[in-house]
Amino acid sequence: MSHRPPTEATLRRLERSSGSLATQAVARMDDELSWFRAMPADRRSWVTLVAQAGIASLVDWCRNPGRPPTLTGDVFGAAPRELVRVVALKQTVDLIRVTVDVLEDHVRTVAEPGDEDALHLAVLQFSREVAFATAHIYASFAENRGAWDARLEALVVDALVRGERSEELSGRAAALGWATNTPVVVVVGATPSGVDDPHAAVRRTARSLSTEVLVGVHAEQLVVVLGRHDDLEGVAERVSDEFGDGPVVTGPVVDGLGRAGESAAVALAGLRAARAWPEAPRPVAADALLAERALNGDPLARAALHDRVAAPLAAAGGEVLETVRAVLNSGGNLEASARAIFVHPNTVRYRLKRAADLTGLSATDPRGSWTLQVALALAQLDRDRSLWH
Repeated sequence: MSHRPPTEATLRRLERSSGSLATQAVARMDDELSWFRAMPADRRSWVTLVAQAGIASLVDWCRNPGRPPTLTGDVFGAAPRELVRVVALKQTVDLIRVTVDVLEDHVRTVAEPGDEDALHLAVLQFSREVAFATAHIYASFAENRGAWDARLEALVVDALVRGERSEELSGRAAALGWATNTPVVVVVGATPSGVDDPHAAVRRTARSLSTEVLVGVHAEQLVVVLGRHDDLEGVAERVSDEFGDGPVVTGPVVDGLGRAGESAAVALAGLRAARAWPEAPRPVAADALLAERALNGDPLARAALHDRVAAPLAAAGGEVLETVRAVLNSGGNLEASARAIFVHPNTVRYRLKRAADLTGLSATDPRGSWTLQVALALAQLDRDRSLWH
């Protein structure tokens, strides 16, 4: 087999046949590739353009054998981004194979007499170069898409932290493949030190649990958004291992990404106050830090303590509130509390149970009594302030 390039006469004949060969290649793709038949007409037309550009590039390459072919631009310049988005790498290899088969089938009709072997060898060598170029394009696209996704993810997380709620936010999340109507929880904590890519570790853990995840760094704090799982609290507990030293706080589970900003705001407020409870579990729910958050100036926590604790106790009647105060004052001693308010200890137990049912807090539990004391103290201050004004 000769190693010389095809003659100029053969190349001119190939040029004249390029449109017909590209059409025949697409027709064969339609016959052999079921997925190609299902493609919309506009995408099929892209493939025709690329096939025709490939044949033209083959001609130019044969005319300039000493020049390395710029195949990325020459062959895929017609529609590189569109093809990579809608056609998988394996499918692109199939397209190349079919086009090369058509060229090989027509070597003897296109080549000048005696030039068949030279054209056949050129087709084989060029198809190899196109295969390498294809792999390069897909690798570059994946790299660029990864960088773009990372920037888009950072924008989404930053918008959530800032409390943004907009259609644009949902669109950005959808571009990342996020189901916007899935339950969501936000987890915050310190960024781990000595880790090159803390995002990757969080993603691996979350995705191993079949959970959607967005990760960002905000003011040196790692912010993780988790979704699409029946046990988001359990996932948050697993993911908390990937944070740096110190407390990790989970916000409340909310309905959809559109409300994730609410979960983020509560979680970040909890993180700012979490060090006031050194023995807190990791992760700790932001709602378990209502007292610390309120003392730290969080208006949402102060309002929650009023609505969930002080107001229900006040509405339950003076006896329940009087009993809770007595138990708090006695340090949880039920007998001493009963003597202080002149009732039987069983009455104290009954009223405490009613108070616990109303507030979710036990006056005999250290954390419960602490939260009750703060809630009642703040409620008293609010009453006193209203009297002065």
